[in-house]
Amino acid sequence: METPENEKFRDSIGTINKEGKRSWVFPKKPSGKFYKYRSYVSYFLLAFLLSAPFIKINGNQFLLFNVLERRFNIFSFPFWPQDFYLLVISMITGVVFVILFTVVFGRLFCGWICPQTIFLEMVFRKIEYWIDGDRGKQIRLDKQPWNAEKIRKRLLKWFVFFVISFIIANVFLAYLIGGDTVINYITGNPLDNINTLISLIIFTCVFYFVFAWFREQVCIIACPYGRLQGVLLDNKTINVAYDYKRGERDLGRSKFKKNEDRATLGKGDCIDCKQCVVVCPTGIDIRNGTQLECVNCTACIDECDHIMESVNLPKGLIRYASEENITKKKPFEFTARMKGYSAVLFILTGILVGMLFLRNNVEARILRLPGQLYQQKENNIISNVYTYKVINKTTRDIENVSYKILSHKGTIKLVSNQNFSIPKQGLAEGTLFIEINKSVLKDDNVDIEIGVFTNDELLETTTTNFLGPRTYK
Repeated sequence: METPENEKFRDSIGTINKEGKRSWVFPKKPSGKFYKYRSYVSYFLLAFLLSAPFIKINGNQFLLFNVLERRFNIFSFPFWPQDFYLLVISMITGVVFVILFTVVFGRLFCGWICPQTIFLEMVFRKIEYWIDGDRGKQIRLDKQPWNAEKIRKRLLKWFVFFVISFIIANVFLAYLIGGDTVINYITGNPLDNINTLISLIIFTCVFYFVFAWFREQVCIIACPYGRLQGVLLDNKTINVAYDYKRGERDLGRSKFKKNEDRATLGKGDCIDCKQCVVVCPTGIDIRNGTQLECVNCTACIDECDHIMESVNLPKGLIRYASEENITKKKPFEFTARMKGYSAVLFILTGILVGMLFLRNNVEARILRLPGQLYQQKENNIISNVYTYKVINKTTRDIENVSYKILSHKGTIKLVSNQNFSIPKQGLAEGTLFIEINKSVLKDDNVDIEIGVFTNDELLETTTTNFLGPRTYK
């Protein structure tokens, strides 16, 4: 059975032609109220993304995701491997927030906040409009033979795209290895850090490929969030939507005729100008309903509002609205589903904030040396050997660090100096002996509490087990 004409859009995505090949999208340059506001948001986020790895608060990089050294800074708070539970809680909280945000607002994140959209629409597309011109000029340039004009424009565009990709790659690398490290590499001899240079070239090529060629296919094919929305959206979710009740009415769409009363005639307000299609950066027709390619960029809203204003029809034919708002004229309602996600998010946020406040700046681990038994010394002294590791999460050196037993009478002897220092955002490790009189031990395996001090100020407490001779009752 042949597919009806108005249903054919469901058989393939908008960027694939009848032969199954990539159909290149040449979107019209958008303009309007939403585009202006989106530009302001994008410029702010661009400034943030480009500067965050170079901003420091209390000596900590504002954002750092050093996977190789397992060091993370989130809003200047340092996280170590020992804080993995905090990272897990943060990720779960973030996932719940994304779910709630998507249930309420659909893919608003994709159109307004996503770095892929911001860089593509607000940086690379604008450069393309500047060099190649608007939609019509781009189409003509694509079809014309490789003459001097086309070669000049293509080389200029590709060169500018590569330079921007190189800058983005440096910033991306700064998030991974640290802003100071990247600056040192840039100001130094590149040949002194061949591995970093190779990584930088790879990142540059990846970004160039994404923004110069792959483009909207990232949102359609590669992005998992685009697939997630299909599970989360319902008829109460606010999306960029076409009001087909008003746009179609009884007789459907038709071309505009001056001075006619379309409502009385039963004609829809959509004049079938297709401007919402030519301005779409993913090449879809929003009039076909919610589609996975739509990133809620609002370009079609601005364009449709402009057309409605030109023909003296009410604006808002395409707008932010839910399916229920269009079909039943129902206002937005905070549903039980949304309340449930909000409650979970509130609880997780409370747990995360509490854990952050309870987290210690110094963390100590003292473990018995594997395979070593206790030693019995003179005067009934029992000695055990341990390895210790103390992590300093602060941005200052901690001097004159020492250990004291808090739960039993005994002494701690370090193999090196009795007092030691812990470098800022570093660790100190070594070997120590714990000696306790046999008369104090109530069992052959007891837990003891040890305090970490600096100049008699308690920094952290930790526990370990102590072995002694078996006692017979």
